[in-house]
Amino acid sequence: MTALTLSTAAAPGLRADAIVIGVAKGAKGPVVAPGAEAVDKAYDGSLAGVLETLGASGAEGELTKLPAPAGFKAPLVVAVGLGAEPDAKDAEAGFDAEALRKAAGTAARALTGVKKAALALPVDGPGALEAIGEGVLLGAYSFDSYKEGNGKGKGARAKKGKAPLGEAVLLGGKPRDAAHKGALARALAVGEELNRARDLVNLPPNDLTPESFAGIVQAAAKEHGLKVQVLDEKALTKGGYGGILGVGGGSAAAPRLVKIAYTHPKAERSLAFVGKGITYDSGGISLKPAGHNETMKCDMAGAAAVFAAVVAAARLGLQANVTGWLALAENMPSGSAVRPGDVLRMYSGKTVEVLNTDAEGRLVLGDALWAASLEEPDAIVDVATLTGAMMVALGSRTMGVIANDDAFRTSVYEAAEEMGEPAWPMPMPEHLTKGLESQVADMTNVGERWGGGLLAGLFLREFVGDGITWAHLDIAGPAFNEGAPFGYTPKGGTGTAVRTLVRLVELTASGELG
Repeated sequence: MTALTLSTAAAPGLRADAIVIGVAKGAKGPVVAPGAEAVDKAYDGSLAGVLETLGASGAEGELTKLPAPAGFKAPLVVAVGLGAEPDAKDAEAGFDAEALRKAAGTAARALTGVKKAALALPVDGPGALEAIGEGVLLGAYSFDSYKEGNGKGKGARAKKGKAPLGEAVLLGGKPRDAAHKGALARALAVGEELNRARDLVNLPPNDLTPESFAGIVQAAAKEHGLKVQVLDEKALTKGGYGGILGVGGGSAAAPRLVKIAYTHPKAERSLAFVGKGITYDSGGISLKPAGHNETMKCDMAGAAAVFAAVVAAARLGLQANVTGWLALAENMPSGSAVRPGDVLRMYSGKTVEVLNTDAEGRLVLGDALWAASLEEPDAIVDVATLTGAMMVALGSRTMGVIANDDAFRTSVYEAAEEMGEPAWPMPMPEHLTKGLESQVADMTNVGERWGGGLLAGLFLREFVGDGITWAHLDIAGPAFNEGAPFGYTPKGGTGTAVRTLVRLVELTASGELG
């Protein structure tokens, strides 16, 4: 993990391997951003012109490297694009947190293999420092645990890739300032836990089973003083968790329901998170077609996000009680797998006719939502890579937000946007519920094709206790990046929803969550 430090030193005299500055896209060309004044001065005030000559425009994600000027102790200057220059007429205008986060992440990715870099990006307060620090940690992320033993020839071992950036010095940060230290602490807690979620998503399914996932949670709970409870297949059978047992019945790896809880002695409000944790999804008897199986290790990204958010809340000491419920199962076809046409009795007592075994996430979530409801929290938020239909609607980078309360849905959406996690509020048209009618059970697990992401929300709503405010985050698109890295987002697991959930805990603690 990249180390973060604060410093008020001037960039020219700092011993480092690189100095990172920001450059914005101005009306007449690139503009050197605040924080880089000393660097610009060393170029006789002509740095913007030099960058333009090298092809830089200041566009978001753009990166330009050039030799440091004479007298610098660092040999390299890295200019990273921040996007549009803020309106000079607005005295309060500055670069927003997400622009800083993306710029820092882009720079950190480019500096893989570098031991130490100083970031002279715009800092106008603790919020900017937090965004920069978080961007560095997320951008420097790599997953190479399995990149060993692939060398050519008998007994040869391939070297791992270059190590991530070793240390990032955030210039403009005051090491003794309480607010600045607090910003750094938040960046570390959220960034490290989000990367923990990424690690879990990236683990191969032969190493991440429901049982081993539960073991990882237990170890973290012990480390951070959290309470944890694991229901194995015997306890699930005794308790009547028909949804989780049905989905996990076809696998040699038995299912689990994990509860991890953080409590604060002064907390007045409580929040429950529920995560879909399908450690591998073959589709079951309704087998997925060729080309759709290769990334299905990511179907537990919701549970990973919930787990990471609860630990982050504990590390930050937030004044709210938070419980995470991880519904863990592997969806496989076999002689003991649930079949299309089978009827499952859920933990709530409702019966569900399974018409498609590849609509399994809503079944495990249904049991976990009811378990969470019995504790009567002030609100429940579930997170799941639930439907391809939501990806059709919103693409691969935006999560859908569904809720049983309009004000709460708006609050969740705004929290996600504030944290830089693209989201969009979605409706729950009541007429779609007709598609869930069954001739033999209380409901079916699928309905008509159109509006499938919305119908999934309507299904989940049936397992939320009366009077409990609830929201559903469908992260099917952004949870796993199959394309090239961008900003602070790597290829593979992204850790989507962790920052949103942590922000919701903060809003709950302050009484601001609508």
